[in-house]
Amino acid sequence: MTTFVWDYLPEYRSEREDILDAVETVFESGQLVLGKSVRQFEEEFASYHGVDHCVGVDNGTNAIALGLEALGVGRGDEVITVSNTAAPTVVAIDSVGATPVFVDVREEDFLMDTDLVEAAITPRTKCLLPVHLYGQCVDMEPLRRLADRHGLRILEDCAQSHAATHHGRIAGTMGDAAAFSFYPTKVLGAYGDGGGVITSDPEVNANLRRLRYYGMEKVYYVVDTPGHNSRLDEVHAEILRRKLRRLDDYVAGRRDVARRYEEGLGDTGLLLPANAEGNTHVFYVYVVRHPRRDDILAALKERYDISLNISYPWPVHTMTGFAHLGWEKGSLPVTEKLADEIFSLPMYPSLPVELQEKVITAVREVVTSL
Repeated sequence: MTTFVWDYLPEYRSEREDILDAVETVFESGQLVLGKSVRQFEEEFASYHGVDHCVGVDNGTNAIALGLEALGVGRGDEVITVSNTAAPTVVAIDSVGATPVFVDVREEDFLMDTDLVEAAITPRTKCLLPVHLYGQCVDMEPLRRLADRHGLRILEDCAQSHAATHHGRIAGTMGDAAAFSFYPTKVLGAYGDGGGVITSDPEVNANLRRLRYYGMEKVYYVVDTPGHNSRLDEVHAEILRRKLRRLDDYVAGRRDVARRYEEGLGDTGLLLPANAEGNTHVFYVYVVRHPRRDDILAALKERYDISLNISYPWPVHTMTGFAHLGWEKGSLPVTEKLADEIFSLPMYPSLPVELQEKVITAVREVVTSL
């Protein structure tokens, strides 16, 4: 079975000299943990976003968890988010002892339905956690108004939205803090796990730096408040520094791939990604929709030996690991409907044109034959 989901090798081959030089730079530096490369990446990533601080951590899940902790979210609190997301969003909420409260998403763009958020607010609500899904931003203006009116914090989940913008503002700059993943598949990806949190709040920044390093702040080996071992690795930081300079090029490449899909599949009956008002889409994944999704995927496997991905086939609230939250099937109808109809076409900037054309031809033939 041939799977056309993601392949880092074409990009690596074109950037090999710079990537290996990044590794050599770290190995020759004499410092392998929390050294110059992490500091420089933090400064440069913060500067790219026009914020004061970036704190590098070990992965995107911990970026969310530490971001929540740094904002004062903990046991007994509620965090409003969505179920149409990767499970780590909710795993992170659970890990700090808070309770995730789900709202449904909009059918047209799969993003948080901000009209439903106020009804979900209770006296225990502490934080709103919008997920900028698939490469574009949630409508943040109503969330900011709600947060200000109810005294809530906002943590943006930007794992899938590096460089996306919303009415001219870049993802991650519209809340109190924002969590990023640098997992290899991301728009800005390392060569292993990595994450970061950005903020312009000096107290949140101080909390994050303490939390990622066992809870130590003033004196090494002395824990002020128990924290975690959650540091961004020097090698990944140096690679990310180099790749950050090419981030806009990666986004341009993704948009080229998206344009070819639109040209090749726009008249087939597939519902292609909708660009929400005011958004610039970076196409972390290219999610399409069809009521006969399963038939399409089965035919692609059988006729063309092509296996495609679904992002995501199981809404988080339906997973057995979160059954204790008490969300019954049917409670989030749009989210559940989408899970039965969406699937992802291959999307990465170094996707060879001939492979994309093979997918377009196969999908077009299958869909138009239904």
